[in-house]
Amino acid sequence: MNHDGAMHRVIRGDGLAPPAARYAHAVVSTGPGRLVHTSGIVPITPDGTVPSDLTDQADVVWSSILALLAEADMAPPDIVAVTTYVRVDHLQRLGDVMAARDRYLDGHLAASTLVTVPSLARPEWLIEIAVVAATAT
Repeated sequence: MNHDGAMHRVIRGDGLAPPAARYAHAVVSTGPGRLVHTSGIVPITPDGTVPSDLTDQADVVWSSILALLAEADMAPPDIVAVTTYVRVDHLQRLGDVMAARDRYLDGHLAASTLVTVPSLARPEWLIEIAVVAATAT
């Protein structure tokens, strides 16, 4: 698969204010042959532990997402949408969350939604992320 972005095109939105951070308002995918929709990926390491720090949790989540994409023969440029849930008591750390997203996407723009929530399913989880990826083959 050629990851030059030809299948996905960022929609800028003429007359809209620019995005509030490094993401696209919308992405159009033409003729996707395969789609991957992840569940909300949570910060549990393969050995069952959960790091206590938000940045470490984001790294675990993004590493898990990349592993799932690799198994589907996809990569970060195939991601078209990201939904991130962060506990509201970590609102002051949203910059760290967005920096992790940007680091793992390595310059690729995807539609991105970030939601603060009062809690997640387990009290030790500070972040949860779901993605949608599409590829032509």
